[in-house]
Amino acid sequence: MKKTVMLAAAAATIALAGCGTQMGDRVASGAAIGGGVGLVAGGVGAIPGAIIGGAVGAFTPPENVNLGTPVWDE
Repeated sequence: MKKTVMLAAAAATIALAGCGTQMGDRVASGAAIGGGVGLVAGGVGAIPGAIIGGAVGAFTPPENVNLGTPVWDE
């Protein structure tokens, strides 16, 4: 069960870590999503989740994943 939750959390982080087109927006949204998923998945995973989510957001081009304008820019 825990392995399934972790795999789903990792997939969600990778899929959702790309809000916005600016580098800062993508890093912030990726870190927030990764940290939240890590917190839900096991509590201790919040910090690694934020780091991984931020990195995925930074290195994923907006052409590949773009979920629109981040909430803080509206």
